[in-house]
Amino acid sequence: MPADTPRRVSVQPLLPLPGPYEYRDDGNTLEVGEIVEIPLGPRQVVGVVVGEGPGVVAAHQLKPVLRRLDAPSVPAVSRAFVDWVAAYTLSSPGAVMKMVVGGRDTIRPPAPVPAFRIRRASIGPASVGPAAKLTALRSRVLACLEDGEARAAADISAATGASSAVLRAMVAAGLLERIEMPVRPQIDLPDPDRAPVVAFNPAQRRAVEHLIAAVRRDRFSVTVIDGVTGSGKTDVYFEAVAEVLRAGRQVLILVPEIALSVPFLDRFAARFGVRPLVWHSDLTVARRRAVWRAVAEGGAAALIGARSALFLPYADLGLIVVDEEHEAAYKQEDGVIYQGRDMAVARARLGRIPATLVSATPSLETVVNIRRGRYGRVALPSRIGASRLPDVELLDMRAEGPDRGSWIAPRLVEAVRAARAAGEQSLLFLNRRGYAPLTLCRTCGWRGACDRCSAWLVEHRLTGRLQCHHCGSSRDLPDACPDCGTRNSLVAVGPGVEQLLAESTVLFPGAETVIASSDTLPGPGAAREFVQSVLAGKIDIIIGTQVVAKGHHFPRLTTVGVIDADLGLSGGDLRASERTYHMLHQVAGRAGREDRPGRVWLQTFQPESPVMQALAHWDRDGFVAAEARERQAADMPPFGQLAALVVSSRNPVLADRAAGVMARAAPHYADLRVLGPAPAPLALLRDRHRRRFLVKAAREVDVQQVVRAWLEPLRLPSAVRVSIDVDPYSFL
Repeated sequence: MPADTPRRVSVQPLLPLPGPYEYRDDGNTLEVGEIVEIPLGPRQVVGVVVGEGPGVVAAHQLKPVLRRLDAPSVPAVSRAFVDWVAAYTLSSPGAVMKMVVGGRDTIRPPAPVPAFRIRRASIGPASVGPAAKLTALRSRVLACLEDGEARAAADISAATGASSAVLRAMVAAGLLERIEMPVRPQIDLPDPDRAPVVAFNPAQRRAVEHLIAAVRRDRFSVTVIDGVTGSGKTDVYFEAVAEVLRAGRQVLILVPEIALSVPFLDRFAARFGVRPLVWHSDLTVARRRAVWRAVAEGGAAALIGARSALFLPYADLGLIVVDEEHEAAYKQEDGVIYQGRDMAVARARLGRIPATLVSATPSLETVVNIRRGRYGRVALPSRIGASRLPDVELLDMRAEGPDRGSWIAPRLVEAVRAARAAGEQSLLFLNRRGYAPLTLCRTCGWRGACDRCSAWLVEHRLTGRLQCHHCGSSRDLPDACPDCGTRNSLVAVGPGVEQLLAESTVLFPGAETVIASSDTLPGPGAAREFVQSVLAGKIDIIIGTQVVAKGHHFPRLTTVGVIDADLGLSGGDLRASERTYHMLHQVAGRAGREDRPGRVWLQTFQPESPVMQALAHWDRDGFVAAEARERQAADMPPFGQLAALVVSSRNPVLADRAAGVMARAAPHYADLRVLGPAPAPLALLRDRHRRRFLVKAAREVDVQQVVRAWLEPLRLPSAVRVSIDVDPYSFL
């Protein structure tokens, strides 16, 4: 290429577009990975240089890259991860790249602050006149800056006591020069050699040695920490974290829900002296900007985050830990649809680093990967110290249920009263927010339904609202039936945690009772206050949803009652049994975690079901074996593959027509079936009418290639969307 010929580069805009666009690099200086601003139609957008231009655009049509942005480059491993995720999930590379870069607000450099440094040529006997008189205060300032480095005005003032007026006078006297200096937030680094908080038992020591060896091998591997609740799994993998920190590399710890991370942050600080940085969707813009840059520049040694933290552009990532790896919360259902645990393993493989998956109830996918030799495993079969797993009692609600209109069985009531008398705490678990899942009129049969979704409105009596938990729309709780106008005819059907609170107030007078749900614990601050209240003994009874099902260690909590243990077992979801087992196992594990023995009561109408029997006998392996047999017989994941395609439009006719076009073009292979189209269980969601296909294939089939070849030739109306979910978890 002649020296004066502009170079061509491929730039991926941070938009849901099919691929990169070709631009002109007029300065011939852009490097792959740099973040730039480019023209795209009438707009100026942010993009990432992903390679050399292919030369397919005529020279006179090439537009120039407008400018290089002041931001760290996207590393090669992150770019490879973008390509892999886009190909696997059948998403646009631009949508995935946006998860890495974030956008203008995220990458904008911090605003500079005034700083000062010595003007050495001005400091000498001949230059010191009346204005440059070296007072004691000025001498202290010069001594503070004698190394020649610039320092922020605030730092100089803190070190010497000099005011901004003194610094300005020294500039006027020719002693100092004022500059603008970018701010880098001070990040305290964790101390890997701070002593562990606990003394390890033999099983924990073996696990620690295994994990440290995996880190020192410095290559891709996956190790599963398989330990019962209360067995010290976190303390064990902290030693692998310490080994990575000693090597000067970065660590990512994924958690399913950031609101549950408060106790974890405290445990991390106890082990390493400081808290890790945190990444989640509720960060302020300024904090998001600071954390993103610290990660990209290597200043962040340890990060805890929700699933999206996986996509940050780490400067030198050395270990990924996925805590509670079985959790369905790792599945992203909107935008780029992906399974965070599986993407974590892919990111570790691309980065040639170890990954650690942690759970008391590993997912069936993980269990099968262990059996196939793809993952290693370390076992922690017993709790720490004197604590043991609690006894589990099944309450057959057909024989010993509560009176009509009540929800807590008599034997569970007595157990909670006994715990109170002994100065112990209880948890009543019901994974249903609000007061009641349905409100109806006794006179005309009206039911409170969402106008935008195929769903009932949930009554929230504490706020006086009816709310849809799918789209978020809400309305005031009416005084009279909206259809027939009858007053005092509306009744709540089924229990939620608010109704359970009302019943508990009557059954347990004088008890300090609180609701712990996403409504009452909306963020880490509220969660911290709740945890501290429980640990201080200020709360007698917790009424909680899944936010208290895992991760918490409450020493005085001995009694757990699950109000509707069957909730979640129906609905046709292939993972319904497994998900229910995982959740109830975790809930049960909250009881008796120290020297006080625990007791768990499961209220069920199906005590004979495999899930309930496995829980009653702590027979996890038996449950997993039975679940695996059923899935394998049906060729369902992880023994087969699924992909869900949802066609949606605001116009139901358009949705049906598009689904018909897709059905006529559906692929036909011996080891692949296309089921549908059929109305999705939520046939209306956020004002969009939805029709669903389900692709069922053998493990050997390249499902992505099949779906891509199916959809690419089709020309569907712009008002129609097709959402693709490879490895679906939700079947709504």
